[in-house]
Amino acid sequence: MQSKFFAFLDRMKLIGRWSLMRNTTTEDVAQHTMQVAMIAHALCTIENALFGGNLDAEKAAVLALYHESAEVVTGDLPTPVKYYDADINRAYKNIEHRAERKLIDTLPDELKTAFAPYVQPDKSCNEYAIVKRADKLSALIKCVEELAVNNSEFKSAYEVTVKELNAAPEKCVRYFLDTFIPAYSGSLDDLLDR
Repeated sequence: MQSKFFAFLDRMKLIGRWSLMRNTTTEDVAQHTMQVAMIAHALCTIENALFGGNLDAEKAAVLALYHESAEVVTGDLPTPVKYYDADINRAYKNIEHRAERKLIDTLPDELKTAFAPYVQPDKSCNEYAIVKRADKLSALIKCVEELAVNNSEFKSAYEVTVKELNAAPEKCVRYFLDTFIPAYSGSLDDLLDR
C-alpha cells in the first residue's frame, strides 16, 4: 500500500499563520510546529530538572510535531474565528477530529496504532498540557518579534497571551518567560553580544 500520510504533513509548509494580522515576517505551520516541539521539550526538561517534575520530554516534543497536523486538511482557522462562540468552536473541533481521523486513515494498517496517539492525542495527559503552553509561548514569541519592529498590530495579542501564560500553573512556564523570552526582542548583534 502506498500512503499519503507524510505527503499530507509536508503541506504544513504551505499553510500560513496569522492570516488576519499584518505581519513583517511570515510564518507557516511547519515552522510553528518545529518551534513548539523545541519549546515543549524545553518546558518538560525545565520542569523535571528544576521543579521535580516527571514529564516525558520526548513524548511532548513528538506530540508538538503533530499538534497542527489536521490543518493540512482544514487550513489554519484564525483564533478570533475559532473561538468566536461555543457553537463555532464545537463545530471546528468536530472538523479537526475528522481531519485527524482522515490523516490516520491514510497510514498503512500496521502503522495506525503507532501514529494515532500523536495525531489524535490523549488531551488529558500532562505532556499535552505542556504542548498547549508551548503553543502559547510560540504565539508570544511571534508577538514579541513583531512588536520589536514596531508592528503595533500584535499589541493586543501580546497582552492576551501574556495574561494566559501568567495564569499557567506550571513553574517551567514562568521560568521560560523570565529566562528566554526577553532575548527574542533583540537583534542579531544583541544575541552575539557585539
